[in-house]
Amino acid sequence: MSISCPACNSTHVIAKNIGKRTGGLVGVIGGTASGAASALGGAEAGATVGIVGGPFGIALGSIAGAIIGGLIGAGTGGLAGSKLGQVIDQRVLDNYECQDCGHTFSSEIN
Repeated sequence: MSISCPACNSTHVIAKNIGKRTGGLVGVIGGTASGAASALGGAEAGATVGIVGGPFGIALGSIAGAIIGGLIGAGTGGLAGSKLGQVIDQRVLDNYECQDCGHTFSSEIN
């Protein structure tokens, strides 16, 4: 589907996706914080798995568990924030900008 500018009818239109990018960033930060808060559980699980390798295995397992917890939180939060931002772009913000005349508009117009 080609989007055209309602002001000048040009098809040189870009999507700014400000909400999507902002939501993704906020989601990654929040998800990382959440993952770090639950990293203790991941560290405990990693230590349990690493107990087979002795003290070095416990330390390595704890660190790996904490890192994996943070990464999973960041990925999940980033995806959720990005999807929420995409909805905001589509329904609230003037997400499209005409490259010919500079007019910004929402997809609800077309």
